[in-house]
Amino acid sequence: MKDFVITTDTTCDLPKDYILEHNLKLLPLYYSFNGEVYGDKLELSPGEFFDKMRGGEMPTTMAVNPDTAKKIFTDILKEGYDIIHISFSSALSGSCSVAVTVAAELREEYPDSKITVVDSLSASMGEGLLVHKAVLMKEEGKSYKEIVEWLENNKLKLCHMFTVDDLHHLHRGGRVSRTAAIIGTLINVKPVLHVSNEGRLVPLNNVRGRKKALIALVNNMEKRIDGYLYKNDIIFISHGDCLEDAQTVASMITERFGISNIVINYVCPTIGAHSGPGTVAVFFMGNER
Repeated sequence: MKDFVITTDTTCDLPKDYILEHNLKLLPLYYSFNGEVYGDKLELSPGEFFDKMRGGEMPTTMAVNPDTAKKIFTDILKEGYDIIHISFSSALSGSCSVAVTVAAELREEYPDSKITVVDSLSASMGEGLLVHKAVLMKEEGKSYKEIVEWLENNKLKLCHMFTVDDLHHLHRGGRVSRTAAIIGTLINVKPVLHVSNEGRLVPLNNVRGRKKALIALVNNMEKRIDGYLYKNDIIFISHGDCLEDAQTVASMITERFGISNIVINYVCPTIGAHSGPGTVAVFFMGNER
């Protein structure tokens, strides 16, 4: 049986040490400020990226480049490996479509190789948590088929809860109206959102004030893990350059659920461009999204 490689996108938001340790291959998504393109060889640090946004510079984002995706996949196939690619939600980016198209082309060129693209219908460390589950299964000796089937059968149990600090970034992305953004900002409304079964960002409820928004993340988490068949042995949290708030949420999770294995990392520029500085997101397995 041929060995295989798990690939994903830079939107998985997994820590660099984790990516290196598990030899993950990532397809890069791109972003730009004033015509300067970043995302592959040229990068901004998370602090630099969010500082630009705080200063009023607004980035634009771009999907995976088909030629880059084809080169990364081809190099893996030439080494004799099959590929399981876990992609950023197809409802949020064209990158999944790029991966599907490239995979179809390469199956013709390499008919003895397998390439499966799994649409995670997830974002940020939600995508990353699915990747982590696949990595663990591979290391436990699970087969290519078993991993793909588990991902498809369980990806809609991957829950996302997040809040943002500035409604204007959601307005730019078409998530809230201009009026709602202005009024919400004036009265200090903080939205709590999640990612739907269709892989889209969907508002859940609004609360007044940042502290209540962080508590609401954990409250919504409790509703979704109540009675969940499998134990959450790890929780992922991503943040838009607001580590202290992410740590506050982590502490609440540990206190309420007794889960101490929590991985915290930055939101990548592709997602941060639309959610803005101050984003805090929690990812876990639950009964349903």
